[in-house]
Amino acid sequence: MSDILHPNLKFKEPTLDVLGKPNKRWRLAFATIYSARALYSLLNQNKKQEKSRKLPVPLSSTPSYVVLNVKPEAFSRIDQTTLTAIVKEKNLDLLLEFRGIEGVADSLQTDIKNGITTGSVHDVALRQEAFGSNTIFQRPPAAKSLFHFVVEAFKDLTLLILLLCAALSLGFGIKEHGLNEGWYDGGSIFIAVFLVISVSAVINFKQNRQFEELSKGSNNIMVKVIRDGHPRQISIFEIVVGDVVCLIIGDQVPADGLFLDGHSLKVDESCLTGESEHVEINSRHNPFLFSGTKVVDGYAQMLVTSVGMNTTWGELMSTISREINVQTPLQARLNKLTSSIGKAGLAVAFLVVVALLVRYFTGNTENEKGNQEFIGSSTKVDDMVNSMVRIIATAVTIGLVAIPEGLSLAVAVILSYSVNRMMADQAMVRKLSACETMGSATTICTDKTGTLTLNQMTVTKFWLGKSHVDDSSSISKNLLNLIRQGIALNTSGSNYRATSGSTLLEFSGSPTEKAILSWAVQELDNMKMETLKKNCTILHVEAFDSEKKRSGVSIRSKADNTIHVHWKGAAEIILAMCSSFYDASGSTNDMDDDERTRFEQIIEGMAASSLRCLALAHTQIPDDQEEHDIGVAPPQKLIKEDSLSLIGLVGIKDPCRPGVRKAVEDCQSAGVSVRMITGDNVFTARAIATECRILRPDQDMNDESVVEGEVFRNYTQDERMEKVDKILVMARSSPFDKLLMVQRLKQKGHVVAVTGDGTNDAPSLKEADIGLCMGIQSTEVAKESSDIIILDDGFASIATVLGWGRCVYDNIQKIIQLKLTVIIAALVINVVAAVSDHEIPFTVLKLLWVNLIMDTLGALTLAIEQPTKDLMEKPPVSLSTQPLITNIMWRNISVQALYQIVVILILQFSRDSILGVNKKVKDTMILNTSMLCQVFNQVNARKLEKKNVFKGMHKNKLFLGIIGITIILEAVVVESLRKFADTERLSLGQWSVCMGIAVFSLAIGWVVKCIHVPDI
Repeated sequence: MSDILHPNLKFKEPTLDVLGKPNKRWRLAFATIYSARALYSLLNQNKKQEKSRKLPVPLSSTPSYVVLNVKPEAFSRIDQTTLTAIVKEKNLDLLLEFRGIEGVADSLQTDIKNGITTGSVHDVALRQEAFGSNTIFQRPPAAKSLFHFVVEAFKDLTLLILLLCAALSLGFGIKEHGLNEGWYDGGSIFIAVFLVISVSAVINFKQNRQFEELSKGSNNIMVKVIRDGHPRQISIFEIVVGDVVCLIIGDQVPADGLFLDGHSLKVDESCLTGESEHVEINSRHNPFLFSGTKVVDGYAQMLVTSVGMNTTWGELMSTISREINVQTPLQARLNKLTSSIGKAGLAVAFLVVVALLVRYFTGNTENEKGNQEFIGSSTKVDDMVNSMVRIIATAVTIGLVAIPEGLSLAVAVILSYSVNRMMADQAMVRKLSACETMGSATTICTDKTGTLTLNQMTVTKFWLGKSHVDDSSSISKNLLNLIRQGIALNTSGSNYRATSGSTLLEFSGSPTEKAILSWAVQELDNMKMETLKKNCTILHVEAFDSEKKRSGVSIRSKADNTIHVHWKGAAEIILAMCSSFYDASGSTNDMDDDERTRFEQIIEGMAASSLRCLALAHTQIPDDQEEHDIGVAPPQKLIKEDSLSLIGLVGIKDPCRPGVRKAVEDCQSAGVSVRMITGDNVFTARAIATECRILRPDQDMNDESVVEGEVFRNYTQDERMEKVDKILVMARSSPFDKLLMVQRLKQKGHVVAVTGDGTNDAPSLKEADIGLCMGIQSTEVAKESSDIIILDDGFASIATVLGWGRCVYDNIQKIIQLKLTVIIAALVINVVAAVSDHEIPFTVLKLLWVNLIMDTLGALTLAIEQPTKDLMEKPPVSLSTQPLITNIMWRNISVQALYQIVVILILQFSRDSILGVNKKVKDTMILNTSMLCQVFNQVNARKLEKKNVFKGMHKNKLFLGIIGITIILEAVVVESLRKFADTERLSLGQWSVCMGIAVFSLAIGWVVKCIHVPDI
């Protein structure tokens, strides 16, 4: 307030944002006091200023976030509260007080034609300061700090039991051996448990952060705006109040705003209102657009009036909590497997406890001095408690062995790593489950344009009537003007100067629109779009959509007041609407059956050359047929669409992407069928499919591999089920045809991946097992319906995603094999040793060390394995029917576990007869041998089936580095942490024995893979 009343400042009208419903008397009192103080300040400075009368600023009851907000002087004529009230309340009266939409734009210093001016670097910043940024702050999910994951780790029952045992061990150790020596065992267990909890919490915390960042990145939508008179693509977060935003079918409205210009605009407001009926937007009756709604028809430009938390969508989303941690199907299966193994292990541990207690209380156990431990009532309480703690620790150790708690952690590492690498390979994962499901895909239904092709369109042929035209000079002036009209006015694209004063034109719109506009400007005697638009008034527009495959416009010429209708679209569809055609002289000729057949042959010829064929048609409306302005036309009014005159046929070339043929062949060799679903005619579709090797060059034309959407749609249910497996190309398809094919393929047992980019593709993307959205050309509706976004739109990236999907599943199987080998070997060894009245070789501390290394570094070595050619030569894996642990894995697990069991038990029971060492050295060698066996078993696990496990290992520097780190850490534990780990230093010869036994597991792995077993 003091800033406003400063005598050196000009008088500013205050802008109030009031929380809750305003009180009119309070407003009047405040305005009176404020005005008096301001006038008094001005009079004291002898400044005489004439204040222009300003419109009153109505105060809305809309909730706000600031009690008093003073706007920069540049935007003092309108405030955020008023802007919010106009749009949110759909207040036409209030809009009229500001002289309509143009008045609001003027108050926001926006040129409705050229957008905001960004010549000053501070302009955008001033708008953000005055009206906020376009950022929506959702209520965050439950606290996911590092401390949260530490607490979650502490909920593990096994760790709680270990902490209890550690506390008891610490207490009795100090009592028996004193503080200096007695804390080692218990303290070491505490440290080991702390490390396990820390590693688990840190990995889970980082994974949570990563997926939260991915979630934020998926919301970063690119939006087309007009600034400085030029179209620009900017992030949705960079939009400011006053921006002019361009909207087309499938776009998400990025902010609240007002309709400036456009045609046939309809939006889906169901996300806000729950009503499924589409709402028509126009400048007369309903110019209000809301953030978060979707454009379902037409195109328009809008003036942004509210952004971020000031929008209706922002207020709604601020009350919604997001949850980004969703368990994937594979994680659920692993949890079930973990639970089953854990229950079995706990049952064994319970039986061991019973057996040990029976042996103890029957006097069949001896202490270190060889004396009977339990001697009835003569047994000291301390001795009995110590024995009970030892027995419980043994049981806990056996239980700990059997609980593969590291599997979930390993899966988290694999998914985290894979998602990062897939992002680097141009694929952004929106749903984690898609990583796993993609590896099981049996068929990919792909679009043609932009996925198999480059989506870089160029016009290469033009037929006028029945004649091929190379030079526009041969076309009559009147007909040339009609062609220009039909191209310049029946389009959602535009052209503009690259820079101010430049002669170079740039084009915006879809690739097809840009190709035709570019051709028309260059080849049709320098077509000038702005001049054509000024000379005509647009009456009706029917925007292009993938269902009808055409667009139309009716216009009124200002020169002679005549009304013309122009249509553009798929050649055979437009041809069917025509009853005559133009020749080069501009004369119309009736189209009989022979002429129609001739045109169909021209279309087929261009299509056979892999050209997309479009047609232009025109008719003039007779004077006795009344046309209405679009603002008052009845909803059922349509543009005339019959008895048209065909102007010409345009052939557009869209070359195939480099590498697409190899990517298709890679998918086919992996047992994945590639099917092309396109809106092009059957001849173009067949030519492109053959070029991409979806079809073989020698493939029979009548083998039912190519079908049109309408034919497939008209099949009976049984016919579709019978023929769907044979169909590789569907031409002239609609989004409904694509959905129908996906449904039939799933019913046949296929795991279906589908690509899509349009709003109408959303049902197919949701219906498919994996929805693949094209990141460059997709609408926001399609992106929201997808599981994975292909950032470069290329089919080669889809093949890469397929490889990563298989790699995720394969790496998880490798970790399961490694983990189960450790579990089975350690469980059997400890049970046999415990029941045989020998001390268990793997104490709690030693077992925690093995688990810590295997669950972190061991899992990481296998998690970072990348897709190989071998994976793409195997058939798809069925997640629903194929078990996680295959026969091949059981073969590898059983032999390696048996080898470790035999070796360790021989060392355990040999006492001094074999190695000639004392007990402590022998126990150290058992620990060392077991750990080194796991290290070399990691190398074995790199290839579940292949004998050569070293193939490609030299390229994986991280794998080699982790193996080296593991061996170094083991050496540190054995040689340096003797008191904590209860180990003894080993000589070079003893290290060689341990290493030799471990290395021999590689030879055993090679031999065992010679034994053939069924895959499942």
